[in-house]
Amino acid sequence: MAHFIEKLVVRSYAPKRRAMLLGAAVLGGLFVLYAAFELGRYDASFRVVDSVRGALAASSRIRGLEAENSRLRTQLEAADVARRVDREGYKQVERSLGDMQSQIARLNQDLSFYRGLVQPDSLVHVKVQQMQIVPVAAPGESSSQYRLKFVLMQTGKPANSVSGNLSVSIDGLDSGKPRNLSFAEVSPNHRLTLAYSFRYFSEFDEPVELPRGFEPTRVGVEIHSGRDSTHASRQAFVWKAQGMSIETEANGENSQKEEVDVQAETE
Repeated sequence: MAHFIEKLVVRSYAPKRRAMLLGAAVLGGLFVLYAAFELGRYDASFRVVDSVRGALAASSRIRGLEAENSRLRTQLEAADVARRVDREGYKQVERSLGDMQSQIARLNQDLSFYRGLVQPDSLVHVKVQQMQIVPVAAPGESSSQYRLKFVLMQTGKPANSVSGNLSVSIDGLDSGKPRNLSFAEVSPNHRLTLAYSFRYFSEFDEPVELPRGFEPTRVGVEIHSGRDSTHASRQAFVWKAQGMSIETEANGENSQKEEVDVQAETE
């Protein structure tokens, strides 16, 4: 029995301490590995602080670019809205200008009509009421051929039929110089005058062909009544291919002054 007691060895068992030592050893190993990893990055010129700073700077730069992009997008939308508003404004101005030109043309026609009514004592009781210049070529193509469509009517109260003849001339620029073309020069049949005979009104539709390079500016009409060649009524219309041409001041006594004014304008 004594011999058995002498061989008996008493050992203490502490599982918690052993677990703590094992955990400490594992943590220590991980710390050593991380320290070795950081040491390697340090030797490779890598800085954690610099990396963090670079990431923060990049993030700040991205936020700045996003803000700038948003600001530019807002400006672009505002510019697009302003462009659409300007386009609509231009369209309205063009429509208003077209309406005003049409009104001016109608008022000039009415003025010409009433002027004829209040001048019954004129030696020539016939005048052109409307003048329309129509190009013969298709729309979008240049043409030297036109049709002069106009209405001849009596001034005042028509009591009897009137007859006589009229001549047409065209003023313009030829190679930059003023030039007057007679009706014989522009008429395909080389007619000198046009005869008329009516009581209320008479419509004319005459073809004309302009020389190449000639730029017309106005159409002149000289009207003779009966066989009287000494007295004539003269009218002039601004050349306007399409629509009604506007009449300029061109009575018999003012025709010479107007020819000087038109020549000065063309020069």
